[in-house]
Amino acid sequence: MIRILTLLLGLTLAQGAQAQQLANRLFGAQDAPSRQQPMPVGSYARGCAAGLVQLPESGPTWQAMRLSRDRNYGHPELIGFLQALSVAATQVGWKGLYIGDISQPRGGPMTSGHASHQIGLDADIWMLPPPRLNLTVRERETISSIPVRSADQRSVTRNWTPSHHALLRAAASDDRVDRIFVAAAVKIEMCKTARRSDRAWLQKIRPVAGHDTHFHLRLKCPRGARLCQTQTPSVAELSKGGDGCDETLTWWVTDYLNPPKPSGKPSKPAPRAKTPREFTMADLPAQCVDVLNAR
Repeated sequence: MIRILTLLLGLTLAQGAQAQQLANRLFGAQDAPSRQQPMPVGSYARGCAAGLVQLPESGPTWQAMRLSRDRNYGHPELIGFLQALSVAATQVGWKGLYIGDISQPRGGPMTSGHASHQIGLDADIWMLPPPRLNLTVRERETISSIPVRSADQRSVTRNWTPSHHALLRAAASDDRVDRIFVAAAVKIEMCKTARRSDRAWLQKIRPVAGHDTHFHLRLKCPRGARLCQTQTPSVAELSKGGDGCDETLTWWVTDYLNPPKPSGKPSKPAPRAKTPREFTMADLPAQCVDVLNAR
């Protein structure tokens, strides 16, 4: 009995110590998915993922990029979606897709880069139409994508083509997609050129800073994923049931770029929130401890 109590106490102390460790270091050190049923745990920017699968480094219509990062793992539904989207890319004139970061082997916060991509349902897709799909590992580390947004952030460049529009439309038209993040200038251009009779999918195209060379695709929580947190507000709420081609979009190329001077008495700044790279295990859903320690 004493031995059992001693073991239990040791386990409790070890778990307590782990709870205070930085989650990105622990999850960043994992080199293989957990042998568990696939399950996104928590939210896109505060969670982890069980049972992820690896996107093969190369396929007939895709290549995974920046392999040294070891971030080409996702929920099986996302991996299947990306492979199907790469085939759809061939129907708009591309050879396929260059696919960037998805998630780490067990998801979780990353040591660099993204705030999200934590539950295996996010993927970055390069705006560069692949000139070929036989890049070497070395080439995948050195080649860069192309910017489709101008330096002043107000318009698209000549790199933007109707095929980009068609690819994003194909992705956003899939019911499994929750939203797609692009540069504001891209959304503005798509609002100008989308057909009047077919615009419902546009509400999923969401403007955000820092997406001039790739688009960020996010799937909804899969059916039955009871530990996955749906993102709020929804795209329908953000766009007030419309297509998002309104004053909220214009803000990105007006007040966002040139903030108006504040009027009146300045308010007290809110306390700074933790960033994902500052999360400890205690900041993540409790189930992430099981995911981290699973075989």
